[in-house]
Amino acid sequence: MHPTTPAQPFDGSHDREIESLAEFDEVVRAHGTLSHFRVQSVDLTDRTDALLALDTSGAVFLGCPMAPEAATKSRASGALVFPPVPGLSFDPYRGFVYSPDELFASLDEGYEATPDARTYAWFQRTKADGDIFGSMLRSIHDDAVTDALDELLVGESVVGVMGGHAMARGTEAYAGAARLGRELTRAGLMVATGGGPGAMEAANLGAYAAPFDDEMLTAALGILVKAPKFTPSVTEWAKAAFEVRAGWPGGGPSVGIPTWFYGHEPPNPFAAHLAKYFSNATREDGLLARCTAGVVFLPGAAGTVQEIFDNATPNYYGSRGEPTPMVLVDREHWTQRLPAWPLLRSLAQERAMESRIALVDRIEEAPEALKRLGG
Repeated sequence: MHPTTPAQPFDGSHDREIESLAEFDEVVRAHGTLSHFRVQSVDLTDRTDALLALDTSGAVFLGCPMAPEAATKSRASGALVFPPVPGLSFDPYRGFVYSPDELFASLDEGYEATPDARTYAWFQRTKADGDIFGSMLRSIHDDAVTDALDELLVGESVVGVMGGHAMARGTEAYAGAARLGRELTRAGLMVATGGGPGAMEAANLGAYAAPFDDEMLTAALGILVKAPKFTPSVTEWAKAAFEVRAGWPGGGPSVGIPTWFYGHEPPNPFAAHLAKYFSNATREDGLLARCTAGVVFLPGAAGTVQEIFDNATPNYYGSRGEPTPMVLVDREHWTQRLPAWPLLRSLAQERAMESRIALVDRIEEAPEALKRLGG
């Protein structure tokens, strides 16, 4: 961290965000003040002496447990203190994206016991009741996740891999998507997916497999086929993935960006970082906007078609700067079954994006197409 001096006005930068106890202690040691810092979801119950002694004017404490006297003193000195919200299965003020271990905690008791499933159940109960408190909590949570995702991806070249959730483990299509994710990761790119099952899981699995040899991926695919889909049992589906992770710890990083809007589809455990949202609109736009190195679209249905044209629109108008590469995989699928390619090509005609789109027959051709298009 490189905070500005306390005398300067707050500039809204990430440099003034404190998101862990170690970071809190470093700020106290280095600067001797908390003035105008933002502290997110850090348990400060053992830092009462520091809170009582330091200047906290202009500070904001978001969901930080602290002693009552520390909270009273901070408020009196001009800080805003938003206490933790009791009874929630999620933290609306969180400072980091999720990990698979966090979302799938208590999986041994069944998927229904996990924070992921309990948060979906809360969302189902509250999304239509008109309670401003519930909608506020969802909005704060999603904004905090966006902030954490921005910090995570600083300096990364992100390539998206989009595709349907119906792609089953044990199929050649699934294995091909895994090999694609592995190759893109080995090329130094950060793979980002929608974070769910099917093609999304396969690409995240490939990224996870990137540090290992071919035998590892073959063995992993053999383990996963025991539970080809997340129905009828999310528990068994997820346990097979965690069996792979336990057998080969320390896999390559990738990002999954799922949503509780489609909460019946669980997030996959192979994405090292899971930025899970309540709002699907925020999630979709944020996922595609972050794919600075382009997007590969594997065969899918309505959701993947939507993603193609959600990505095409800013490329068409240049609203995010230079168009980013778009590679559609499987000519028959995108020209006959769901003919998105002819429309995309017509839109791109005589636009800057025309040289940034490609249609390939086989998934093995996608990395070279990305490279050719400038991704």
